Amino acid sequence: MTNAPAILKSLIIYAVCVPLAVIVGYKLTSPLDFTTFAYAGILGLLLAIPLLLRWHYPLLVFSLNASMYMFFLKGRPDFWMVMVALSLCISLMDRAMNSQMRFIHVPQISMPLVCMLAVIILTAKLTGGIGLHAFGSDVFGGRKYLILSLGILSYFALTARRIPPEQARWFFGLYMLSGLTCLISDLYPITPSFLHFIFWMFPPSSIDTSSPFELGVSRLGGIAGAAGSIAFWLAARHGLRGIFLSGKPGRLVLFSLTSLMIFLGGYRIYIVSYVLVMGLMFFLEGLHRTRALPVFVLAGILGVVIIIPLAPHLPFTFQRALAFLPLNLSPEARESAEDSSQWRINMWKAVLPQVPPHLLLGKGYAISMEDYEMMGRGVSFHSVDASQQGLALAGDYHNGPLSVVIPFGIWGVMAFLWFAIAGLRVMCCNSRYGNGSLRTINIYLLASYVYVFVRFLFIFGALTGDMMALANMLGLSIALNGGVCRPARQTVQAQSPMVHPAKFLPRARPAFQR
Repeated sequence: MTNAPAILKSLIIYAVCVPLAVIVGYKLTSPLDFTTFAYAGILGLLLAIPLLLRWHYPLLVFSLNASMYMFFLKGRPDFWMVMVALSLCISLMDRAMNSQMRFIHVPQISMPLVCMLAVIILTAKLTGGIGLHAFGSDVFGGRKYLILSLGILSYFALTARRIPPEQARWFFGLYMLSGLTCLISDLYPITPSFLHFIFWMFPPSSIDTSSPFELGVSRLGGIAGAAGSIAFWLAARHGLRGIFLSGKPGRLVLFSLTSLMIFLGGYRIYIVSYVLVMGLMFFLEGLHRTRALPVFVLAGILGVVIIIPLAPHLPFTFQRALAFLPLNLSPEARESAEDSSQWRINMWKAVLPQVPPHLLLGKGYAISMEDYEMMGRGVSFHSVDASQQGLALAGDYHNGPLSVVIPFGIWGVMAFLWFAIAGLRVMCCNSRYGNGSLRTINIYLLASYVYVFVRFLFIFGALTGDMMALANMLGLSIALNGGVCRPARQTVQAQSPMVHPAKFLPRARPAFQR
């Protein structure tokens, strides 16, 4: 006898697979065409649905610091953008089908984020809409709206579930060490041409390929970023106390080597971030109250004494990274750093007159073709050269407050400050009252949050990138701690009521009775 259900199942499988195989085979006749990438990517995504349903949350955590592109999708979105959208959709479907599944509700954070999303949508609606030139629109700037909106939604995707305490260190390592993917970007100049397809997914860094690759001269930003990921992961996992005072030299050697490799990028902001985050962790761990304080102070003085005479002989990237210090550096390194600073100052002066007109209604990110035609003769760009006009027009002001007030006006400023200050309070509570096993991780997240906020306000910032960073750190802290930690309630033992001694004494009789 034949099994009718099995035959019907086989026929359905063949009816789906055979046409699909024919279509894929036809598309592979032109393998380098974009439509081929799109079909292959969508097909791979469909086949990966079972894996996504099971592992979407770890992939989301991994993607937030990974340097990867989805090259087969239109517009080449970042990997984290795709994973935020997919993970949030899967979590919402789980919530709809399972009443036991709950998002971690922290209203003091979700309310300002919703207000920020409302400001973004309303501003986009009133200033030309969200145009995606990759999809044929005549309006540019839609990618910035997507990055900013998905950066906000990444908080809700992270707080869709609580990370179990026994898996907390594993998830945090996944979040931090995904930054090692930056290392691949710097390998482009030394990679054989037949392996260049790797850089379809991992974008190559901005190394000048016209000049020969030379260690210490070529600015290896990817290697510096990967080394910083390892150094910060060690500091968050073991704490500075566990690195320097644990008696385990392996940690100290790895931490020192990765800290030294940060100088290979030649970026001053990397050194500033390293010093500020580690300095904040030093005080938050309470090491300034121990005997370690004079040891660290003496080590710092010894380092300064050694570096002063050696400064002119250091590699170029080292000198450029230290250009913010009053050292005797080479003219090339000093000039390169000063040109970059002057470049930013000139841009800020040029765009500052745009603040009053856009105080009530922000400029938004929409860029029309007429805006491009005005480049070079616009009033607000009279002091900005051609290389700066594109950045100023696109809203890349390299200044945090300007990146909020010009695109979104005073309403964006209020929503952002509301979110940032409320997030700082949440971070402080989790660092102070969180689980003891997560103490060093919570301290690192608080130190990083404070640094990003201070950098955004006073040093260098961009709303699209820093909003995502702050939302990610907040979402991860809340997911690790299960919400906002509060001080433990102290149990008060019930005491028996006190009886006045007069009740046990005999009553005094009056001296005279009438």
